[in-house]
Amino acid sequence: MHTYILRRILLSIPTFLGAVVLVFVIMRLLPGDVVSVLVPGGEGTTASTEQIQRLREQLGLTRPLYIQFWDWFTKAVRFNFGQSLWTGQPITSEFKLRYPVTISLLVVSLAVSVAIALPAGVLMALKQDTWVDYALRIFTIAGLSVPNFFVAILLILGLLLFFNWTPPLEYRPLWEDPWLNFKRFILPAVATGYRLSAIGARMTRSSMLEVLREDYIRTARAKGLREMVVVSRHALKNAIIPVVTLIGLEVIALFGGIVIVETVFTIPGMGRFLVDAIFHRDYTSVQALVFVFAIFVLVVNLVVDLVYAWLDPRIRYR
Repeated sequence: MHTYILRRILLSIPTFLGAVVLVFVIMRLLPGDVVSVLVPGGEGTTASTEQIQRLREQLGLTRPLYIQFWDWFTKAVRFNFGQSLWTGQPITSEFKLRYPVTISLLVVSLAVSVAIALPAGVLMALKQDTWVDYALRIFTIAGLSVPNFFVAILLILGLLLFFNWTPPLEYRPLWEDPWLNFKRFILPAVATGYRLSAIGARMTRSSMLEVLREDYIRTARAKGLREMVVVSRHALKNAIIPVVTLIGLEVIALFGGIVIVETVFTIPGMGRFLVDAIFHRDYTSVQALVFVFAIFVLVVNLVVDLVYAWLDPRIRYR
């Protein structure tokens, strides 16, 4: 197992470096830069042009790209990301303020999706080709078809029109005001987790249908075990292995959804920070966010592989 983990980490390094280098280069190929945003009046006058050139030299943007990258990367591996070119604040300080918000939204979204996906998938398999199965399949197809940002807008408009209620704009941590925190996150979590729950439910249904036809399931039923025991202890544990793979991949995809949902609901998280940084051509902040997100993706992939061995003792990595 230790050899497998080490091999996976080593194989992940080229992917990580490729993502970081790609974003580093693309951000500098885009038209405009943060200096033009910071200098009042833009590049319309000689004075502003001189200010822009002087500020670029101060920020080190006139140096060759490979020198800029090496200087930034050697500091980033020590989690020293420098200052935001847009806000002027240390990027680590921005992260400390924003990452608890995004992690909270991610956890709640994942909890909502799993709470919907597993019961719905098992129920569709047990009630195959009945009205329950058809109704839940329509529900899941809708989740696959409708983008999460559109679901978010529909939720806001629906609650406003029918109940005259909108989610609060104020954010409070869970330990300070649990009820306000719940009201702030429940709609974004539903909008983000709906698609994941739809995919997970369909995968759970397919896996359960295959497992329920196995001989050991018929043997368990023939021994007189209750249906709940057969489903929960024998069928679900084996059927959930491909679902874990899917959930691991969708957790990564949730970041894309959270970026949009945080913008729609004005949530001050990492996704909103990324959108603002891209809009203002804040190179250092975008690079730092991609650096952190890439590490997160690699860790999630590794955790998913390790969960396989825990769920199925037949799997052994050497």
